[in-house]
Amino acid sequence: MTGTETSPPADVVLYGGKGGVGKTTCAAAHALALARAGSETLVVSTDPAHSLGDAFERDLGGDPVEVTDDLFAVEVDPETGQDAYRRVVEALANEFRTAGLRLSDDDLERLFEAGLIPGGDEVAALEYVARYADADYDCVVLDTAPTGHTLRLLDLPDVLAETLGVAGDVQRRVRKAGRAAKSMVLGPAAYWGSGTDGDEVASLQARVAEVGTLLRDPSRTRFRVVLTPEQMAIAEAERLVARLAEAGITVDSLVVNRVFDNSDGCSCDRCVRDAERHATRLDAAETRFDLPVRTVPELEGESQGLDALERVGAFL
Repeated sequence: MTGTETSPPADVVLYGGKGGVGKTTCAAAHALALARAGSETLVVSTDPAHSLGDAFERDLGGDPVEVTDDLFAVEVDPETGQDAYRRVVEALANEFRTAGLRLSDDDLERLFEAGLIPGGDEVAALEYVARYADADYDCVVLDTAPTGHTLRLLDLPDVLAETLGVAGDVQRRVRKAGRAAKSMVLGPAAYWGSGTDGDEVASLQARVAEVGTLLRDPSRTRFRVVLTPEQMAIAEAERLVARLAEAGITVDSLVVNRVFDNSDGCSCDRCVRDAERHATRLDAAETRFDLPVRTVPELEGESQGLDALERVGAFL
């Protein structure tokens, strides 16, 4: 997508929570509702075990695919993170070679496999956020991986800032040493053509820093924690909300998904029991969290396809 005018930066909404609570369905439904309301929306799956394509009943890949009017979807390609890391390693290797240090292709491969930069999947997710958050979309919705992966994703900007800072220091020292050695032979000519254009270490460092700032910007970014009306899901949601608060990330609301709806007044033992249990769990969630609570009823039938997602989106 291209435009001749600069568009306002996109709003970013992240859906996260325990595995199996319906994050993908909620993220897809919210994105569809935004698109139906006229906002050009991109929904991004950062979960390595992608199911966003299943939700839309469409084949998705590493580039945005138009699902319907104003709605595009993409699944993060984990190779994107590995490619970013490889470029950093190759940039460092080039500095070593320029300084006269021998480094074979086998040495380069071993350096790559050593894992200087952690979290290939999470780095890929950050790369996608950096790529699309300032593109010509009104809103970017992220379907994140289960809680553990999500917390690593949110921690990664700080981790990478330190790691890439060390890598940058090494790069600058090697560059300085190489130039000093060359200047002894070539004089001022040693500095010709020695600019840092295309510096992959600094480039990735800047992109990661921008994403870290974006994730903590309450004017643009908000997080919705998805859970089901079960004790384990509520407990994990409580831990996630606490970690998000520590990280300075704004939680917009809780989304309690698959709440049993007995509005037809069925008096069978199972319906009465499930309705009472879910009502108790919902009360517990509303009491334990100082946050708005959105409830999504347990829907009959499949939760895949645009019709089903529209029904879910009405509650989000």
